[in-house]
Amino acid sequence: MLSVVFPFFIIAYFLFLFIVSWLSGRKADNDSYFLGNKKSPWILVSIGMLSDSLSGVTFISVPGWVGTTLFSYLQIVMGYLVGYFVIARVLLPLYYKLNLVSIYSYLNQRFGKHTQKTGSAFFLISRVVGAAFRLYLTASVLQLFIFDKWHVPFALSVICIIILILLYTFKGGIKTLVYTDAIQSGFLVLGVILSIATISSQLHLGFFDIIHTVQVSPYSKVFFWDWHEKTFFVKEFFSGMFIAIVMTGLDQNMMQKNLSCRTLKSSQKNMYWFSVVYAIVNVFFLSMGVLLYTYANIQHITLPVNAAGKPLTDHLFPMLALNYLGDFAAIAFIVGLTAATFASADCVLTTLTTSFCVDILGMKTDGEKHEGKVLLTRHIVHISFAILLLAVILVFRVLNNDAVINGIFTAAGYTYGPLLGLFAFGLFTQNKINDSLSPWICIISPIICFFLNLYSQQLFDGYIFGYELLIVNGFITFLGLLLISRRELKTQLTNG
Repeated sequence: MLSVVFPFFIIAYFLFLFIVSWLSGRKADNDSYFLGNKKSPWILVSIGMLSDSLSGVTFISVPGWVGTTLFSYLQIVMGYLVGYFVIARVLLPLYYKLNLVSIYSYLNQRFGKHTQKTGSAFFLISRVVGAAFRLYLTASVLQLFIFDKWHVPFALSVICIIILILLYTFKGGIKTLVYTDAIQSGFLVLGVILSIATISSQLHLGFFDIIHTVQVSPYSKVFFWDWHEKTFFVKEFFSGMFIAIVMTGLDQNMMQKNLSCRTLKSSQKNMYWFSVVYAIVNVFFLSMGVLLYTYANIQHITLPVNAAGKPLTDHLFPMLALNYLGDFAAIAFIVGLTAATFASADCVLTTLTTSFCVDILGMKTDGEKHEGKVLLTRHIVHISFAILLLAVILVFRVLNNDAVINGIFTAAGYTYGPLLGLFAFGLFTQNKINDSLSPWICIISPIICFFLNLYSQQLFDGYIFGYELLIVNGFITFLGLLLISRRELKTQLTNG
């Protein structure tokens, strides 16, 4: 049944997105593409941010993580909530005050063009690799469980995915994405709820039985207090807080739609509501993980492992949904995965284009005199990033080595630390820096962190770095900037 339903679902899904794209982008101009004409309804932005944050990797991975890290992920989610509050109260007021299109323009106003280009370059590297990695993993799952059965080559399926995303984001940009991502968030949540309902039906559990099963499960332990481990509460909570600040508040991909809201107040309202819904949906994901492992144990299903016997937790949800739980569960899985994947990928193309045009090319996006030139340039850049994204995904496929690919993805993650250091230095000091030296500081800091992480157990009495390495990375960048700075009273810019 799935092999029949899936192509019809994909066709109907994208036909719907194209209709929404056409309706929202009919009168779109450059201001529509970059900032949605500053008319985006905050409630739609809030809903759409959910699918931006919960990529296809999250949809697949979080339920599987329960088998190895239990409910410890909630410690990170608690930190997220504090981080989102900081974004709403500190960063959004700054961005609105300066009327930014790209948030990295702040770095130019505060420090200079070299620092702006450096911040943008780190974002571009992180997002290209990150988006390609997420699309690769999701496409690989679909390829393994669906497309291989149809004898569709991996390259062809990915090319089709990229073309579809390109088509419905090409004209409207942010103005279109505000609507399409809100719709895709709805499909994502629907996929999770339907999956939970299907698993519960197989286990003969009612609503209160589900709650009881999760509560008494050995998988549902939330708090961990061994300071040596990656799951130590203090590490995960503060890591979550700074991950939210950096990967949302200092990330053009996550901020561009926020800046398209009519006012600062509506953008802040969006952030508050999003944070609450995001936490609730993650509880759903983790609870679904408990139910998946419970079902596998009861049915004596062998859990997926790699050649070395290490658990393949990312394969648990797709394996059970597509092979064991029936056609309805398979359809629910495909609905949620498709929505999560395309919502996170479509925004990336638009925000990569924005950051490259504004920060790297120095393009002026305001005024009718720039309209034609900006339009042509952003079309070229938009298509170029689509091609680049495709190329990186195909490189991952050629490598076909999880250790190598994860290493590349982890290395890209190091680039968020310098962004944290740059913005923190700008916000909390009055110093001016040597603008031409800041790129070197931002390159050296991640290298130092790489070696700290590599030798942490020998250097720090068995201590293992987790996500808190982001904080260390930012701190080293901050200290480096301090070394190349001089104190100067702020006369032109007040950092809210």
